[in-house]
Amino acid sequence: MKIVPDTSVIVDGRITKIVQDQEFTGCEVIIPEAVIAELENQANKGRETGFNGLEELKNLQKLYTDGKISLMYVGRRPTLEEISLARGGEIDAMIRDTAGDHDAILVTSDKVQKEVAEAQGLEAIYLKQEMVGYKDLEIGKYFDDDTMSIHLKENVVPLAKKGTPGNIKLVKVGKKPLRRIEIEKMSREIVERAKSDFKSFVEIEMEGATVIQFREYRISIAKPPFSDGMEITVVRPVARVSLEDYRLPDKLLERLRDTAKGVLIAGPPGAGKTTFAQAAADFYSKDLGAIVKTMESPRDLQVGDDVTQYAPLEKDMGKTADILLLVRPDYTIYDELRKTKDFRIFADMRLAGVGMIGVVHATRPIDAIQRIIGRVELGMIPSIIDTTIFIHDGEVAAVYDVSLTVKVPTGMVEADLSRPVIEIRDFLNGDLKHEIYTYGEQTIVMEVSPTKFQKTPIQKIAEREITQEIKRRIPQATVDVDMKSDKRATVWIDEKNIPKLIGKKGKTIDEVEKKLGINIGVESLQSRAREEEVSSVDVEIAGNYVVLNFDKEFVGTPFDILVDEDYLFTATVGKKGNIKIKKDIELANIILGALKQNRPILARLRNE
Repeated sequence: MKIVPDTSVIVDGRITKIVQDQEFTGCEVIIPEAVIAELENQANKGRETGFNGLEELKNLQKLYTDGKISLMYVGRRPTLEEISLARGGEIDAMIRDTAGDHDAILVTSDKVQKEVAEAQGLEAIYLKQEMVGYKDLEIGKYFDDDTMSIHLKENVVPLAKKGTPGNIKLVKVGKKPLRRIEIEKMSREIVERAKSDFKSFVEIEMEGATVIQFREYRISIAKPPFSDGMEITVVRPVARVSLEDYRLPDKLLERLRDTAKGVLIAGPPGAGKTTFAQAAADFYSKDLGAIVKTMESPRDLQVGDDVTQYAPLEKDMGKTADILLLVRPDYTIYDELRKTKDFRIFADMRLAGVGMIGVVHATRPIDAIQRIIGRVELGMIPSIIDTTIFIHDGEVAAVYDVSLTVKVPTGMVEADLSRPVIEIRDFLNGDLKHEIYTYGEQTIVMEVSPTKFQKTPIQKIAEREITQEIKRRIPQATVDVDMKSDKRATVWIDEKNIPKLIGKKGKTIDEVEKKLGINIGVESLQSRAREEEVSSVDVEIAGNYVVLNFDKEFVGTPFDILVDEDYLFTATVGKKGNIKIKKDIELANIILGALKQNRPILARLRNE
């Protein structure tokens, strides 16, 4: 019996098994040079499929050496142009010609190749794709029920992340470092199995990098020159949950059910964004009976069969969006938004009326919205995104409502400063968190209600430690310390002692910082006293102006103006020793109203 295997059946590693079956005992295997050229081209580009195919040819050569089969290489090498047209069928045509010229049976796992061969009167054997269990793979031995991901690299002991979002630990799952040959063997096996399993896909294959979606497992293979060594990373979902498991407030569930049509699911890596997106997909599909699709690259959302998962069509997610706009799903989940093009595709689909749920990396809730600024027109953002859900440690940590209004931004008081303002509010309590608006040519993202910094007991202890350390070096110094965060503090000290604390070329302050592990800023106690000094201001009306009078020594000096203790604005004293405000603007009205109520107008020196 003569057989001609094509590239597909050599790459998936099954030809050596077939030729050893009783039915094929002693068969003659004819390898077209076109197959070798295609595999060599893929290997030169660093693709795993090329290396796998060449490894399979070596296995066939060994069977030939052992006298189990006959083996011959025939035909001519294809030209570079023919190789470049391989996806159009040029190489497949040369392989069929070889089978016809030698009156041999074509063996393939490519259904199109089989159909074309039979249409040309050739005998062909089609090897169906097989269902492959993940545990059958070599890398399956590193997983248990709690494993989220494994990280294998040459010369490094195998590592795994175990636990659940918010409680993840990196642990060793081997006793000795892996050799390169071991990782190469595992990578070949992964690609071979993915090629023969109809529920698995080679999503990306480039020089030095291969990404495979093997059932629910996302596998990334990296090799030089892309990486500094052979590496395999395998990520899988630990659990599949529903929205009920998140114990969401009824108000939020009602929002998702009835009015939310542009949703961003945000959070840092590993926070559980994808898990929540999967739960949302099931909620819309099963609970609401909606048509749900996904846009993913690679496809790793674990959703039900009623949700269709789409990859980039011809490597272009824009083309996928074009198809989806014809399909008209009720909701589309876009996992994930990273590049400008992703955000624009998301916006186009949302404005076309499709309900959109996007997954985006963000370290704070507001960051998710900031990532879309500049990528779409500012005023369109509320039409594209109405709800942001921030996930942290596997829980819903914040929900923001996004809306557009016209008003004077918070902190501004003049009526002529009214403009379109995007309001970001806490969805559950309605508190205004941020405002987004344009000011001149700049886009301003203003935090309206920042959380007041509360010092922890550890921070209070750190303040005492800093004070004691400075007092030990400068016993007579007056010192005041204010912790700004766990790693940053401001120290106020007598002006005369600042050089002693800083030291020559900053040596002393460096020693204090290294000893305590805290970054320290040094300020003068006298400057703080001047900054905090508040005095009453003489106010008069001169023509169309309200005039605040100062001593001539303060010409060119900035002051904060206050009504009682409420900050009003900041201005600089003019050449005539005053600050003039037009009577027809809101600031002047506030000052005149305060005078009528006998409320003091105060000035606080601003130290800049």
